Amino acid sequence: MIYSRIRPLPRHLTTHPPPSSSSITAPGDEDASDESPDEIFTSSLSHLFPDDAPQCYGDPGQRLLYSSPRYGDIALMVPTYPSESEDQDRRQGTAGAAGDAHLSQVEEGRKLFAHILWSAGIVVAEGLERAHGNTGEVMWRVGGERVLELGAGAALPSIIAALAGASTVTITDHPSSPALGPSGAISFNITQNLCSATCAVDTAPHEWGVLDSDPWAVQHKAFYTRLIAADCCWMRSQHENLTRTIKWFLAPEGKVWVVAGFHTGRAIVAGFFETASRAGLEIEGIYERDLHSSSEEEGGEVRREWVEVREGEGAENRSRWCVVALLRHASTPQP
Repeated sequence: MIYSRIRPLPRHLTTHPPPSSSSITAPGDEDASDESPDEIFTSSLSHLFPDDAPQCYGDPGQRLLYSSPRYGDIALMVPTYPSESEDQDRRQGTAGAAGDAHLSQVEEGRKLFAHILWSAGIVVAEGLERAHGNTGEVMWRVGGERVLELGAGAALPSIIAALAGASTVTITDHPSSPALGPSGAISFNITQNLCSATCAVDTAPHEWGVLDSDPWAVQHKAFYTRLIAADCCWMRSQHENLTRTIKWFLAPEGKVWVVAGFHTGRAIVAGFFETASRAGLEIEGIYERDLHSSSEEEGGEVRREWVEVREGEGAENRSRWCVVALLRHASTPQP
């Protein structure tokens, strides 16, 4: 069950900006007595009421602990975003229309990236972890692959891909995202978890659909053999841009992991697959996974067939499922 992998670290370990690595308490060494009863109760809700377990975890700037059976505890910082006070300070230091334009840019940026850890990212992480050493499903094997994560946020799938033997991993997020940069969550998570990794890991800002005018994008066209798109489908307005980015970076033999929850509706997710198909991508495999239940089959997952429309599905039932798909370049060019 997804929620059993995640728990919040005590609030005294959440700081803004993140401290240097030398001053960070190692995962598992924190003093649980520093947690208040409210914090302990809150972190236990998903275990006490599994049917109400969330699709996302953490608050902006919060520290979480991802428990990995193979790699041990992985400390993650959830991306933060500029506070209202920071926005106001910047606005006061920038005159008139320029200040308004800055605030508008910040607000638009917030709409394009999430400041929480989504279950879809944990689904990808679990798959990559189980397949390490060729012990899990073939579709998740990442050994020796060149990996690109889109809309990474906390970048948990990228961290696991590096640990699972990928040759290179590139972590991207929207250029407006404070997850990027030397003091951002991505740098923190890399430093905390990949110090001894042999995989080459780098980061890059990328706005979906902006390709020819981006020197980095031009340099890496058709370079990556595995792409990760975890909960990137929730905005219908970005489907074409996301698809163009996938097509651009995907090597001829490459595959794309697309995992998405239905928190903005099943129809929007189905719409992405339609857009991807028209653009020349095809589905190699697809199913739905129950996020709240487990079984002894399918690697501990409860699965069912993917359908574009599920009659009688309410919001509460829909929230416990996600779609898992493996895409590739279409073998037959689209008309």
